[in-house]
Amino acid sequence: MLVQIGQLLVDVAASFFVFLLLARFHFQWLRVPFRNPVGEFIVAGTNWVVRPARRLIPPLAGLDLATLLAALLLQGLALYLLGALAGGSLGAEPGRMIAVLAVGAAFDLARFSLYLLIFAVIVQAVLSWVNPRSPVQFLFDAMTRPFLQPLRRVIPLLGRVDLSPLVLLVLLQIALIALAHLRDAAGGLF
Repeated sequence: MLVQIGQLLVDVAASFFVFLLLARFHFQWLRVPFRNPVGEFIVAGTNWVVRPARRLIPPLAGLDLATLLAALLLQGLALYLLGALAGGSLGAEPGRMIAVLAVGAAFDLARFSLYLLIFAVIVQAVLSWVNPRSPVQFLFDAMTRPFLQPLRRVIPLLGRVDLSPLVLLVLLQIALIALAHLRDAAGGLF
């Protein structure tokens, strides 16, 4: 029972901060403004790790590598702690285990990024029906526009209903399935 409680606490705490770091990375990548309550919360919740990391890791081609690497390291640490709580260890081959943790953390970051996009698409769709002039509507629009725009060029409006968010959600679910199979295949390599 205590092991399960420990695993739950590690998973919740690590996932919370990893999602915040990924949201910060994606906001910067997609040029989503931070001058809103959500953006300010993300910055306040991640500055403790991003600011020191930026001193060591410069951006590359407009991508905030410090934030992405912090998310990768935090997720890798969470995977290690979850394994340690379950009775695992680095074993006789620590280099191999570190590689397994790094690959597992990278797959988790890709999966979490897809979850963030799914969340943004759903919230944007709901807000467009319920409160299209919501103060955070522009935030979710900025996050989803690069992914919805190509679909909107191909998928015509049905009446006045935009089906591109539904198509994007289906495509994201397919990507999650493919990612799970890739992770299983990569796990067999180690």
